[in-house]
Amino acid sequence: MKLSLNVRKSFADFTLSAGFTVDGDRVGVFGVSGSGKSTLVSMLAGLLEPDSGEIVLDGECLFSSAAGINLRPEQRRIAMVFQQHCLFPHLNVRNNLLYGFRRCPAEYRTIDFDTLTGVLKLDGLLERSVTNLSGGEKQRVALGRAILANPRLLLMDEPLSALDDSLRFQIIPYLRSVSEQFGIPYLFISHSLVEMRLMTDSALVFEKGTLTGQVSSEQLARDRMGQSQAGYINLLKLGSPTAISGMSAYPWGASRLLLSAGTERETSMAELSSKDIILFKQHPEAISARNLLECTVRSLFCSGRKTGVELECAGNTLIAEVVQDAVDELGITPGSTIYAAIKASAFRLLPG
Repeated sequence: MKLSLNVRKSFADFTLSAGFTVDGDRVGVFGVSGSGKSTLVSMLAGLLEPDSGEIVLDGECLFSSAAGINLRPEQRRIAMVFQQHCLFPHLNVRNNLLYGFRRCPAEYRTIDFDTLTGVLKLDGLLERSVTNLSGGEKQRVALGRAILANPRLLLMDEPLSALDDSLRFQIIPYLRSVSEQFGIPYLFISHSLVEMRLMTDSALVFEKGTLTGQVSSEQLARDRMGQSQAGYINLLKLGSPTAISGMSAYPWGASRLLLSAGTERETSMAELSSKDIILFKQHPEAISARNLLECTVRSLFCSGRKTGVELECAGNTLIAEVVQDAVDELGITPGSTIYAAIKASAFRLLPG
């Protein structure tokens, strides 16, 4: 996907003015509530007309105030998944899924119904009323309906914000897999840094109606570390655990991590805040933390008043967070050896 957009839209108390060109199939739009994210995607979908400017998607002009072009939403072949699922209550699952498919010109119908319902695990729910579905099932139906419209671009406007953590992390693999399996690029809109990193490769950053940055999703998380109460969230892929002394020992690459919590899944994802990693210059004689990793400092970066320390730990990467005085006192420089201590209770296993 290549999207070029330069638009302006004014309301009574808010103006969105944005210009950018972006290439890629997994692009994020990041910002706090009220920053202009939904206004932007509504103009792209044709649901809201800009006051001025131009929108070009893959070489086709969708809107141009100068040329008098404004394609109708159905002509743009752009589908949306909203915060709320917006399913049709009078239709069952099958007919909700087929709503956009039946309105799609035959020459664009490349996605097979049975294949998609299998990917989304909806094949056993097709005759059920949508009023009898769980929140996660409803969001999967909404996603399937959008995909079956055979769009050339999928817009996801905070599709996870109305879900609790358990459902949120169950839905993310579905969001990624349908795009990858059916080759549909997407714009993913969110104010969550974790969602940005799990769902996108790059991000457009908006504040108060203005584009303030265009960076990789990883760089965005590092830039925001010093502003976030949670710090930088390390996302760790763990192997199948074994029980040791009342805790769970998880393989993590060539290392092993002890966690207070446990699960029987073969693989798990865990969160670890940069604030919960304590650094030592030398191997401590004794500590209460159950995890002590010998690491090599890969790089340092500044984020607000904090310094991020990128660590290589037996082939894995961790980001720790310290103040500059600690950097000086510990002699932390790229290439130096440092010891990272982490409590077993500091990890948070993600549902999934």
